[in-house]
Amino acid sequence: MEKLPSFLLIYFSIYIISLKLSSSQPAYTYPDQYFINCGSNSNINFGPKTFIGDVNPPNSVSVAGKSQTVSTSSTTTTTTLYQTARVFTETSSYELDITDNGIHIVRLHFFAFSSSSHDLSQAQFDVSASGFYLLSNFSVKTSSPVIREFLLNITTVGKFEIFIIPRTNSFAFISAIEAFQSPPSLITTASGGNGSAQNALQNHVLGVIHRINVGGPFLNAENDTIGRNWLPDDEYLSTKSSVQNRGPSNVLYGTADQFNAPVPIYSTAKMMNQTSDILGGLTFFNITWRFNVSRNSPHFIRAHFCDIVSPSVSTQTKFNLYIYERNGYLVFPYDINMTLAVPFYFDFVIDSDDSGIIPISIGPPGNNTAFLNGLEIMEQLSVTSPSFHVNKTNKSKSNTGLIVGGIVGGVAILVILAGAAFFILRKKYSKAKPTENVDIWQGITPHGGGSSYSRISDGTLNLGLRMSFADIDFATKSFDGKLIIGEGGFGKVYKGIMRDGSKVAVKRSAPGHGQGLPEFQTEIIVLSKVRYRHLVSLIGYCDEGSEMILVYEFMEKGTLREHLYSSSEGSSDNKWCPTSELSWTQRLDICIGSAKGLHYLHTSSNNGIIHRDVKSTNILLDEFYVAKVADFGLSRSGANDQTHVSTDVKGSFGYLDPEYFKYLQLTKKSDVYSFGVVLLEVLCARPAIAMARPREEVNLADWFVSCHKKGEVEKIVEPSLVGKINPNSLRKFAETVDKCLKEYGVERPSMHDVLWDLEYVLQLQQTVRTREAHEDSTSDVSWGMALPAVQRLPSLNDPIDEDDESGMMDTSIPMNASEVFSQLKLGGPR
Repeated sequence: MEKLPSFLLIYFSIYIISLKLSSSQPAYTYPDQYFINCGSNSNINFGPKTFIGDVNPPNSVSVAGKSQTVSTSSTTTTTTLYQTARVFTETSSYELDITDNGIHIVRLHFFAFSSSSHDLSQAQFDVSASGFYLLSNFSVKTSSPVIREFLLNITTVGKFEIFIIPRTNSFAFISAIEAFQSPPSLITTASGGNGSAQNALQNHVLGVIHRINVGGPFLNAENDTIGRNWLPDDEYLSTKSSVQNRGPSNVLYGTADQFNAPVPIYSTAKMMNQTSDILGGLTFFNITWRFNVSRNSPHFIRAHFCDIVSPSVSTQTKFNLYIYERNGYLVFPYDINMTLAVPFYFDFVIDSDDSGIIPISIGPPGNNTAFLNGLEIMEQLSVTSPSFHVNKTNKSKSNTGLIVGGIVGGVAILVILAGAAFFILRKKYSKAKPTENVDIWQGITPHGGGSSYSRISDGTLNLGLRMSFADIDFATKSFDGKLIIGEGGFGKVYKGIMRDGSKVAVKRSAPGHGQGLPEFQTEIIVLSKVRYRHLVSLIGYCDEGSEMILVYEFMEKGTLREHLYSSSEGSSDNKWCPTSELSWTQRLDICIGSAKGLHYLHTSSNNGIIHRDVKSTNILLDEFYVAKVADFGLSRSGANDQTHVSTDVKGSFGYLDPEYFKYLQLTKKSDVYSFGVVLLEVLCARPAIAMARPREEVNLADWFVSCHKKGEVEKIVEPSLVGKINPNSLRKFAETVDKCLKEYGVERPSMHDVLWDLEYVLQLQQTVRTREAHEDSTSDVSWGMALPAVQRLPSLNDPIDEDDESGMMDTSIPMNASEVFSQLKLGGPR
């Protein structure tokens, strides 16, 4: 069999579905079934389902949070289900009792009408469940109902919560909710399969993007076995003249269920047209459909087939299925069962590219025809959400209590509100064309495939970095739990000693963590291409079987965060205390080293590299407290100063650039914002988000900006540093942080400018001279006096070799600040 393109992450499974054509659809008994008519005290029949009003819900359903019911009397709304809605003005939730774990389907219904109190089309909000954001910055601007469907793996029996979070200065609403356990056959995989729906859903949530009836008409929920809508395929076709519709036709053989797709999907199809060339022979053309999807994101694709086009069973009926128009997978309808018109499907999980379009084609390897009956495309949602706190005093009239969603719920709300507040006046997205992911990744294409062989070839990387699992197992004493030194988004980190006696840090992927193969490959690619004193070095990697292991140089002093503050039971958001014994000079040296590492990343190729997850735990210290930037799994090839990379939000709350969070436009200035938060952690010895603090101090960046405007930065300095920082040094440091945290990326400095400023902050701290009266003061007057403007040192346009810091800072800068100005003011820029 031919393989799909090597850069696709492919999991294939085939499951033969035996169907019996019937005039009626089989009944399905919904375990854990919930059909909720939001904002109503009435029950509504909608197709075969009865939606229960949530004003007086059963005991298994409760609604919490500040909300009200709204309705419309408009005659244009023909469906009774959409004549009411529930409106939320604060973070709220629906809580459902789940009695059986497994895959559940959740459908959220929205219809934006105008009531006497609200115009629902103006609502902006998020929806979260199972630890993922199902909808982000969502609004409904159409005059038709909008239904969003998700597949979730609920692993714990008990309370299942759907959180609804209004955006800043806005509100949220919902018209109806469906939640029920899926039929087991919906995600069944044949024996021998190595992926498919189970793997896609194990640690993710799938959001339905497209569900297509190829060759057939629109099918609404009443025509589907589990209430799905299937759209016709014509508008997605590239060339309509190359195809013809076939069917409807009988779907034969057996009595198996129809939950994978209803009979009408398999009883119609599209096949290729055959045209005669000038010699009288037949010419065959590929059929191509093009679907809009999220950029650079994993997608689950299910392709449905049923041979209703062939006159009889033939072993010559073979054709290729293509994704991204490369070599295809061989489709042979009679590989297992030599019976005509028996449905089957293929499952794939692939990564979309920068285009935001997935092309899917079918075509013959010879003079055979090709056909397709249906397609489903779902996105693996990757933006995780924290637990949320919901006001238990605001409940529905049923008085059914709602369990609080989590103890650190305010984190995401504050970050979301801060991001929205920063940019509430911006009316539309930047139209700059996204830059392609090139340079550092150029010519390197991750391989997909099964788990029995390596995912990445040394021929591709040509670096000989692969290590055997046996050597790593020896170094970590079979991954002894006593050697664990940390744990992150990828997995546990172990201290290891190689056979030659060298110390290493071993990061091993584990199921259930948020990062996986894409991050694993990115880390190898980035660290194979760049080496620099202030970047953690990659020693090797292991990709045997299902293992994904990264081996780094060992950093004796651990993370920067460990030297600033400690937390109780890993919960830095609630309990923490300063622990640092680092002097201000040591802290500045660490900040400067980190800035050098990030500057090197940003200038290491034509467009540079954006780290995308700058935080204090990703800055490591060696035995001499030399800072090195680590963890490049989320890194992206950058863009020039005028453009951005459009991508889904990834990173850590508290450090996220609000502009990136709001508009999904990633630039190098996003790293600058995150680094500004790290600088604040260094100054204050506290986490970026601290829920135990008073409300105005919860978000460190917001607190600093407020204090800086008032001239009260001294208030946020760690107590152990009070009186030990030269006031000019502190003032310049605060100005640098303030520039990093500007609301618009274009207003922030480059990492080169940040580095220059930090070097100058250090020089001011080390300056020995008689202080002026205002320098010894901590009054507002000292903060109001800005340092004289100076011209910048030359920018670094060329990448810097490893350990070469000659271009990073002019070491001849005099100790006296006035001498700096006298040197720089002559002869223009140096």
